[in-house]
Amino acid sequence: MTNLDTSPALNLPDSIATLQYKLESEPEKIQLKLVDDLVTVGEAGLAVLMDFLSKHSSEVPLSQVNAKIYQALFNSQTPQVVDFLQKHFPTGTVPLKSDSAIDYAPLQQLLAQQDFEAADRLTLQLMCKLAGDAAAQRKWIYFTEVKSYPVTDLQTIDALWLAHSNGKFGFSVQREIWLSVGKNWEKLWSKIGWKSGNNWTRYPNEFNWSLDAPKGHLPLSNQLRGVQVIAALLIHPAWLK
Repeated sequence: MTNLDTSPALNLPDSIATLQYKLESEPEKIQLKLVDDLVTVGEAGLAVLMDFLSKHSSEVPLSQVNAKIYQALFNSQTPQVVDFLQKHFPTGTVPLKSDSAIDYAPLQQLLAQQDFEAADRLTLQLMCKLAGDAAAQRKWIYFTEVKSYPVTDLQTIDALWLAHSNGKFGFSVQREIWLSVGKNWEKLWSKIGWKSGNNWTRYPNEFNWSLDAPKGHLPLSNQLRGVQVIAALLIHPAWLK
């Protein structure tokens, strides 16, 4: 663990100190709830979150708690927090790796803001860009183009969606559900809320652009609803490494 020494020793009231202790010691599910509790406290709670993020920023594997703390701080927009994030986490908590020289910072910021609809549109744009100039111009993807996606880039996109949805959204989540239903596409569409009975969910207004959506609901990138493209995505080597 790396301590960035971003703040002086915290002198906290007992109730805040208790929350801080629990944040350090409880299981992840409880930690995620404690982040919300600390945000409601105000500046003292934000100080605890900054301190925690400083201490745990280098942990592997990537922590959903760290991502949630980052987005809570990001959305608070207090001067001290803005300075802290700009100095130590200018691109969030997920390493924005790319083998295609693509900048994933705009996607990270939209997801941190929980603007899932805009993030979904940008995800499609980035995936078209990954597929090459022809796909970027036509604004949709052939399944044959998916096979050539760099593992690193797909993993970065997926990690961002996972990190900023408490593990609820992402291609790897959709793959997990797909495997759990025996690779049955109709069961997958139903489980992730892309189809109800014989009716496809209509884009964009019938989709749920919030964390209240079914697990695996996003990213949608509406052009991906053909079986060939999403099948190519879900069998990509990115999920085997």
